[in-house]
Amino acid sequence: MTIGLTYDLRSDYIKEGYSEEETAEFDRESTIEGIEDALHQLGYETDRIGHVKNLISRLSVGCRWDMVFNICEGLHGIGREAQVPAILDIFQIPYTFSDVLVLSLTLHKGMTKRVVRDAAIPTPDFVIIENISQLAEVKIPFPLFVKPNAEGTGKGINALSKVNSDDELTRVCQELLPQYPSGLLVEEYLPGREFTAGILGTGEAAYVIGVMEIIYTLDETNSIYSYQTKSDYHKSVEYRIPEKEICDQCSSLALKVWQVIGCRDGGRIDIRVDKNGIPNFIEVNPLAGLDKVHSDLPILSYMHGYDFTRLIHEIILSTGKRTGLLIS
Repeated sequence: MTIGLTYDLRSDYIKEGYSEEETAEFDRESTIEGIEDALHQLGYETDRIGHVKNLISRLSVGCRWDMVFNICEGLHGIGREAQVPAILDIFQIPYTFSDVLVLSLTLHKGMTKRVVRDAAIPTPDFVIIENISQLAEVKIPFPLFVKPNAEGTGKGINALSKVNSDDELTRVCQELLPQYPSGLLVEEYLPGREFTAGILGTGEAAYVIGVMEIIYTLDETNSIYSYQTKSDYHKSVEYRIPEKEICDQCSSLALKVWQVIGCRDGGRIDIRVDKNGIPNFIEVNPLAGLDKVHSDLPILSYMHGYDFTRLIHEIILSTGKRTGLLIS
């Protein structure tokens, strides 16, 4: 079986003039090497395709694959994560991870929270801000948390993201709105512990592989899982397996979110505890990072007994099961 690899290589975009933060969601060469090595260990042949334009070019000259291992984040538009899946759907080529609908929905944090809230899953109260005049609609008590509505990897998040007054809220929104035209998510700030849950599988076959607590070790992080914090996680955070009771609560919430949204094969659910001790949904990552050293899902997997090759194998098995491919 030949598995094509679609991905956005960070160095390609930096060469084009994009910044480190603009390319934060894209992958290093070492990430692609790690995935490819794991697939080779599992007995698969691989073919590096690269980004969406390369995929279009390769398809146009007749290239086909038994499956595509897709980790493309895309560059432009609210549907950028769904571009590769949409193209592969046209050619009826199976691919890993979530489909067009899920990847379009989940990049929009506000729309995702509406779906989750409709399913009676706890999530912080929120407002989407697309221009400064909408700040008058914010009736949620302070403190609040402000982040880009359609970004990942902690982009646009720092110690100033937690705001305690109207002046701070206005100042942060004025700074971020020009940078993030898809708007900002302004939500209730939850003061409790922070977790991420790793999930493998699809639908009724999905299961939580484990829960990891994120503990901030530097005062300056202000308990904010920002782009800078994620980049320097060795210095600023500690990861732990929490006690069984909170693990069970987080696992139950995460699995319900995963199934309600319709995510597939593997990813993460981020969770934070409110002032009443109740775990709340924060956001979902259906295209979780797969750098074998730095990404949360592999780190969480190692803590719960899954090495990197097994993690990749479980993702492939899930894809094979739901698409009818014969995989063992």
